[in-house]
Amino acid sequence: MFTQGRIIFTAIFALIFVVGLILAYRKEAKLNLTHYAKPYKILISIVLILGLLYLIVNIKKFI
Repeated sequence: MFTQGRIIFTAIFALIFVVGLILAYRKEAKLNLTHYAKPYKILISIVLILGLLYLIVNIKKFI
């Protein structure tokens, strides 16, 4: 099913992919702070909107 070559390829690919993600994140982290100064406001807004939609759906069931 899994040959030795496939396992080695997968391990090397995963390692290189993770290293690439880390390097890209470090490069973009500084830029993200200037463009997205307060991301928690967006998260709170999304949670509130989803909560409101949940309440509307559940209230409609009882009406």
